[in-house]
Amino acid sequence: MRTLPLLALLLLTTPALAEPIVGQASVIDGDTFEVRGTRIRLHGIDAPESGQRCKDAAGKDYRCGQVAALALADRIGKRVLTCDPRDTDRYGRVVAVCRIGSEDLNAWMACEGHNRRPHRS
Repeated sequence: MRTLPLLALLLLTTPALAEPIVGQASVIDGDTFEVRGTRIRLHGIDAPESGQRCKDAAGKDYRCGQVAALALADRIGKRVLTCDPRDTDRYGRVVAVCRIGSEDLNAWMACEGHNRRPHRS
């Protein structure tokens, strides 16, 4: 019976059960931004780092990290996000599914080609 209070405490502090984080975002890179002082990484997205370079279909270098960050910043603009926490990563960032209204930003970033590979927390 001693495990019951511990289990209840664990369930109440699990990120998946946390309240949504709502507010305007400041983009850090293509999969991370800050909302009201909380660093959030998009769940399931691993966008290139801000300074990262990639090769296009013709083999020419381009700043894919900057492209991903600018795409995310342009999509968000000054609109309010709602982020549903799923986990916390090893850097202490909240890992979340985020939306602008009904649009899933995680899915949008993947569909736009800004996901290098499925990311594991």
